[in-house]
Amino acid sequence: MSSVHLEGVTKSFKDMVAVDNIDLDVREGEFLSFLGPSGCGKTTTLRMIGGFEQPTSGKIFLGEDNVAGLPAYKRNVNTVFQSYALFPHLAVAENVGYGLKRKKVGKDETKKRVEEMLELVDLPGYGDRRINQMSGGQQQRVALARALVNRPGVLLLDEPLGALDLKLRKQMQLELKRIQSEVGITFIYVTHDQEEAMTMSDRIAVMNAGHFEQIGAPQDIYEFPATEFVASFLGASNLLDGDVESGDGGMTRVKLAVGSTVSVPTNRMPAGAGHVRVGVRPEKLHITGAGATGDGGGTSANGHGANAVEAQVMVSTYIGVSTSYECRTSDGSKIVVYVQNLGNSAQPIGAGATVRLSWDPEHTFAVGANGGGK
Repeated sequence: MSSVHLEGVTKSFKDMVAVDNIDLDVREGEFLSFLGPSGCGKTTTLRMIGGFEQPTSGKIFLGEDNVAGLPAYKRNVNTVFQSYALFPHLAVAENVGYGLKRKKVGKDETKKRVEEMLELVDLPGYGDRRINQMSGGQQQRVALARALVNRPGVLLLDEPLGALDLKLRKQMQLELKRIQSEVGITFIYVTHDQEEAMTMSDRIAVMNAGHFEQIGAPQDIYEFPATEFVASFLGASNLLDGDVESGDGGMTRVKLAVGSTVSVPTNRMPAGAGHVRVGVRPEKLHITGAGATGDGGGTSANGHGANAVEAQVMVSTYIGVSTSYECRTSDGSKIVVYVQNLGNSAQPIGAGATVRLSWDPEHTFAVGANGGGK
């Protein structure tokens, strides 16, 4: 069942198209994140769902009701903004219960619901505190309680953790997911932080230039990006140019510009493409050379030998949990490798060394060479 459904939604500001004919189904009770760079249309989309902006064309359904054209106060939706917008002259409980007071909910019911929300956001007993006596993280919890106390069908969150320091931000990511699981309502979250989206979301909708590049579970989007933009934006990817040669037993052979021929699962190939960009994540690579650790890739479960290319190490960087190698192939392509530091005896490979980079074909994907995907 969809709690939010977008159908052909477009939003233009004079000559600029901010959101370009998008469709979306948000499932009842899921945590969905809009992820993308600044200016991609994610906040505009959120504001249209919330009623703060009206679409130029298209339909927006909340449940079975088309709410396009309705103002925000007539929608069963609440929004938490980065600024929180709390009232400094009111106590915490008064801030949380403000919406209930506007709706003329009885005092006893208001008190009960406010106390329930403060318990939910881990602020029991804070009702009499003033806002200026609360830390940034506590204020964020108050804003969340104020939005949830009205029991909205959908909660919209526009980068609500952006003003917090890194440690508190990570803590609140887990808290938000816990709260969403407990209340069981649909959360739609806007962020440009890939790790934040991966940590909290049931699904991620990756946006670019006003449209969705890919929508799926975090693991699917990371492991099998559908476009070059998704591969590059969500984590680090190594992309190598190549030409499709043949298909065999669920694998497609691709001749790389660097000279090697590699295998790519056919179901991760862009349909009908002749020229592609073959991708592999840095942590999936094995590096072999003087002083290196790793097994060289071996053979995959389906019997195909490891994919491999030769390269030269340009820079090696020790970053604690792992060592990062930046390598260059003979055609000038850059490949980054992450090697986990499992012991203290292995010596890093120095700059200038020639190495073999190998990986399992099952860890390979391909996108269209023009930036497109499937």
